[in-house]
Amino acid sequence: MTHLPRERTYTWADMTPALEAARRLSGLDYLHAIARGELPAAPIGMTLGMEPLRVEDFTEGRAVFRLKPQEFHHNPIGSVHGGVFATLLDSAVGCAVHTTLPAGVGYTTLELKFNCIRPLLAGGPEVQAIGQVVQVTRQTAIAEGRIVDDAGKLYAHATTTCLLLR
Repeated sequence: MTHLPRERTYTWADMTPALEAARRLSGLDYLHAIARGELPAAPIGMTLGMEPLRVEDFTEGRAVFRLKPQEFHHNPIGSVHGGVFATLLDSAVGCAVHTTLPAGVGYTTLELKFNCIRPLLAGGPEVQAIGQVVQVTRQTAIAEGRIVDDAGKLYAHATTTCLLLR
């Protein structure tokens, strides 16, 4: 049996300018600058094949990331790998938290819990991972997220706790 090879290449930018800007911009301003193309996007977006960021997808306490499921996202049984769900949700909930932070304050994920409700398949609908902040305290932030298609069908949901780095 011959398996036809597939190939995928992608490029990303040096993140140094973005990392320097992260220290002087609020989280919301930082994400808007990336969406406007003024700063390079995180390489994970190119690795996963996420859609380019849109300014309107980042408001205080909310972040949206988009993905069109492709064959290279598949696990051995032919559906999108759970790690893709997790990464997409972690991006949405983490950046939702980031939109609430002042300049110079960072965050890291302490805990991410997610549940897949139904499979995603290559050629299926584009989905959105929507993150929404629940609460921000001095040391931690809690957010929830969901992956939905344009019709509102739920594919996965998540909660996160982030540690704020002041």
